[in-house]
Amino acid sequence: MTLASVVVPAFNAEKTLAECLNALRNQDCEDAFEIVVVDDGSNDGTAAVGQSFRVRVIRQHNKGAGAARNAGMAVARGKWIAFTDADCVPSRSWLRSLLSATRSSSSEQEKIGAGGRTIGLDSATEAAQFCDLIGSLDAERHLAHPKFPFAPSSNLMYRKSVLEEAGGFDERYVSYEACDLHNRILKKQSGPFVYAPRAVVFHRHRADWKGFWRQQYSYGKGYAQFVMHHRDECRWTIADELREWADIGRLSLSAWRAPRNERSLYARGMFVKKFAQRVGFVATQLNRRERTRW
Repeated sequence: MTLASVVVPAFNAEKTLAECLNALRNQDCEDAFEIVVVDDGSNDGTAAVGQSFRVRVIRQHNKGAGAARNAGMAVARGKWIAFTDADCVPSRSWLRSLLSATRSSSSEQEKIGAGGRTIGLDSATEAAQFCDLIGSLDAERHLAHPKFPFAPSSNLMYRKSVLEEAGGFDERYVSYEACDLHNRILKKQSGPFVYAPRAVVFHRHRADWKGFWRQQYSYGKGYAQFVMHHRDECRWTIADELREWADIGRLSLSAWRAPRNERSLYARGMFVKKFAQRVGFVATQLNRRERTRW
């Protein structure tokens, strides 16, 4: 019996997918598990890489990461569905640690899932080092959010029945779909979701500021969608927006200097991060078509 299914959404990932799948094939997990790669409309050799590892490969037109994860979940045979990304390299004990964290004694309430620790891989550039500096994919920090906790989807596992009851990822999201899903699950489930620090995944952060900008712009769009979707719980005012832009202005005073230490790297990174997110957020909020979707 298959205990867990590992779903890997992939788009134009032929350069990184092999290392991810090699790490998954060499897990030290004693429980039976399967690997499902979902090729989200790639125009490179992503599917061929997946097929060379003799794992299940699902192909679809490009619909986004949320839709790809849902497609993988739909065919998965495991009781647990674990997610990682094609630009990640799970540690050897990753899946075993996630499954161990979710095991409950007879007296405990059944756990709904777990999120692990994600750290940078080969972070040699300023942009990548900034991501390490702020812990951009730090599940422990994200799960501690007082109102909207979640774990990043690069290192995440849920019970399949929990995902099915919640309806999976909302495919309308550009990003931020993991936060939306987790909070919809929490409204339906009373069981605990746990942090598993020994379940480590190594992630390739964006290597340059241009790629980082595009990523953060996408995050800003996703957050705007989240605010519109959950408008009854998210109150965002003009005053809030003006405070964000004022902070960007303050950061710009030092962001132009070449980073010489962690403090100056932090200033430049936060300027790029906040500026890109605000542009994406405002563009989405002002888009009439987007507003009608939510």
